[in-house]
Amino acid sequence: MKLALLDDLRTQNPIVFNISNFVTVQDVANGLNALGASPIMSEEPAEAGEMVGLAGGVCLNLGAFTQAQIQQIRTVGQQANAQHKPLVIDPVAVGAVQYRKQVATGLLADFHPDVIRGNAGEIAALADISWQAKGIDAGEGAGDLVAIAQACAQKLDCVVILSGPTDIITDGTRVVKVLNGTPLFQVHVGSGDMLSSIVAAFCAVTPDTFEAAQTACLVFAAIGQRVVQAVPDVGAGSFTVHLLDALQSTTVAQIEAVAAYE
Repeated sequence: MKLALLDDLRTQNPIVFNISNFVTVQDVANGLNALGASPIMSEEPAEAGEMVGLAGGVCLNLGAFTQAQIQQIRTVGQQANAQHKPLVIDPVAVGAVQYRKQVATGLLADFHPDVIRGNAGEIAALADISWQAKGIDAGEGAGDLVAIAQACAQKLDCVVILSGPTDIITDGTRVVKVLNGTPLFQVHVGSGDMLSSIVAAFCAVTPDTFEAAQTACLVFAAIGQRVVQAVPDVGAGSFTVHLLDALQSTTVAQIEAVAAYE
């Protein structure tokens, strides 16, 4: 785990181009900015190529889209591949809504992601494994989460992050588990989207996407855990404020002090 990548990120201030879910766009922008990256958003397909050219990493969120936005997502994904920019996909609710899975499957046939980050229901759906997803939440299912994540990574030939109480990161063969975190991530809707964009920021500062993915997960989870340890009575609303403060101020040494992974 190369936590020094956090210092690299803050020094390099990489631009991350996001196609964001309108529900969480502010969380994504503020989270990236607080950590030390530079967010940029766009909804115009005509500028997709230039936007990708400016960026060090690209994150595509499939949380809320129209037909026009699907075409923009496709264009940006293809541009990211053509310009060799690391591409992170967040397949929101593909396990709960069949239309979303159809759209995601079609998009993934048109471009290739470097990293996919989702909850158990989303990753199981992309791997064609039965799981009872619940809207944007993971839902319930029977199965080995590591095996599900590996199956998805092998099928789509990319790094997969299966987010949950324990984050599972795999390239289909190697597996890392991040044990840090807090249940408050589950009650703040923007947490997952924020993490996906942060993964793209880490991908922008190292060519090793597996290393970038696991480090991003550890940094985000450990910072969230430290917030709850510092403010034990923090609630869903104030957690967001404290999280942004901590993303800005937490050092590598402070993360190392609480880091738990295997």
